[in-house]
Amino acid sequence: MTHMTRRYAKLMPTGLLAAVAILPLTAEAYVGPGAGLSLLTALWGIIAAIGMALFFVVAWPIRRMRRRRKAEAAAANGTPAQAAHVNQAAQDPETPPTTRQVEESEIRSPESRH
Repeated sequence: MTHMTRRYAKLMPTGLLAAVAILPLTAEAYVGPGAGLSLLTALWGIIAAIGMALFFVVAWPIRRMRRRRKAEAAAANGTPAQAAHVNQAAQDPETPPTTRQVEESEIRSPESRH
């Protein structure tokens, strides 16, 4: 042992014992019903938001696949007007139809004009 190691060898257990003696044995705290309920509500809200976000990320490709299969089946089995209607429904709901698609649908079904 070096001189410094021997010097601090007696202080190390003393310092450790002092640190343990200062630490509390139990943490006694009270959370009122209002604060606890609001904390739980916020926690469940965050968990629900993350869960719904994950659900929609997973469900989006499945919805698109089902719509495409439905459009392909209608195009293979039905009339062109039915296929056009199903094709338009197969688009993502977030994307509006293009001008060409609107014009084609008006040409195919003139009775739908107002």
